[in-house]
Amino acid sequence: MIELIKTIVKPLVDHPDDVTVSMDEHAKKIIYKLSVNQQDMGKVIGKQGRVAKAIRTVVYTAASKSDKKVYLEISD
Repeated sequence: MIELIKTIVKPLVDHPDDVTVSMDEHAKKIIYKLSVNQQDMGKVIGKQGRVAKAIRTVVYTAASKSDKKVYLEISD
Protein backbone atom coordinates (compact mmCIF):
# COMPACT_ATOMS: atom_id res chain seq x y z
CA MET A 1 0.00 0.00 0.00
CA ILE A 2 2.91 2.35 0.72
CA GLU A 3 4.22 1.87 -2.81
CA LEU A 4 0.76 2.54 -4.25
CA ILE A 5 0.57 5.87 -2.41
CA LYS A 6 4.07 6.85 -3.55
CA THR A 7 3.25 5.86 -7.15
CA ILE A 8 0.20 8.10 -7.13
CA VAL A 9 1.78 11.12 -5.42
CA LYS A 10 5.29 11.34 -6.91
CA PRO A 11 4.16 12.41 -10.43
CA LEU A 12 2.04 15.19 -8.91
CA VAL A 13 4.80 16.99 -7.00
CA ASP A 14 7.89 19.03 -7.90
CA HIS A 15 10.03 17.37 -5.21
CA PRO A 16 9.40 13.60 -5.56
CA ASP A 17 12.41 12.73 -3.38
CA ASP A 18 10.69 14.39 -0.40
CA VAL A 19 7.64 12.11 -0.58
CA THR A 20 7.56 9.74 2.39
CA VAL A 21 4.85 7.39 3.60
CA SER A 22 4.82 5.77 7.01
CA MET A 23 2.40 3.26 8.47
CA ASP A 24 0.98 3.19 11.98
CA GLU A 25 -0.95 0.00 12.71
CA HIS A 26 -3.40 -0.38 15.57
CA ALA A 27 -5.81 -3.14 16.61
CA LYS A 28 -8.64 -2.10 14.30
CA LYS A 29 -7.12 0.51 12.01
CA ILE A 30 -4.12 1.31 9.85
CA ILE A 31 -3.04 4.92 9.42
CA TYR A 32 -0.82 5.84 6.47
CA LYS A 33 0.93 9.18 6.94
CA LEU A 34 1.90 10.94 3.73
CA SER A 35 4.51 13.66 4.00
CA VAL A 36 5.52 15.94 1.12
CA ASN A 37 7.60 19.07 0.68
CA GLN A 38 5.87 22.21 1.98
CA GLN A 39 5.85 23.69 -1.53
CA ASP A 40 3.96 20.66 -2.88
CA MET A 41 1.12 20.64 -0.34
CA GLY A 42 -1.22 22.55 -2.64
CA LYS A 43 -0.66 20.10 -5.47
CA VAL A 44 -1.39 17.09 -3.27
CA ILE A 45 -4.49 18.63 -1.72
CA GLY A 46 -5.80 20.25 -4.91
CA LYS A 47 -8.60 22.75 -5.31
CA GLN A 48 -11.18 22.24 -2.57
CA GLY A 49 -9.40 19.01 -1.61
CA ARG A 50 -10.31 17.16 -4.80
CA VAL A 51 -6.90 15.57 -5.39
CA ALA A 52 -6.60 14.47 -1.76
CA LYS A 53 -10.10 12.99 -1.93
CA ALA A 54 -9.23 11.09 -5.11
CA ILE A 55 -6.04 9.70 -3.56
CA ARG A 56 -7.97 8.60 -0.48
CA THR A 57 -10.63 6.95 -2.64
CA VAL A 58 -8.03 4.85 -4.45
CA VAL A 59 -6.28 3.88 -1.21
CA TYR A 60 -9.52 3.00 0.58
CA THR A 61 -10.71 0.93 -2.37
CA ALA A 62 -7.41 -0.95 -2.57
CA ALA A 63 -7.62 -1.67 1.15
CA SER A 64 -11.27 -2.71 1.14
CA LYS A 65 -10.32 -6.39 1.41
CA SER A 66 -8.57 -5.73 4.68
CA ASP A 67 -10.31 -6.41 7.98
CA LYS A 68 -8.96 -3.14 9.40
CA LYS A 69 -10.14 0.38 8.66
CA VAL A 70 -7.59 2.36 6.63
CA TYR A 71 -6.94 6.09 6.94
CA LEU A 72 -4.65 8.40 4.97
CA GLU A 73 -3.29 11.52 6.67
CA ILE A 74 -1.49 14.18 4.67
CA SER A 75 1.06 16.24 6.56
CA ASP A 76 3.84 18.66 5.68
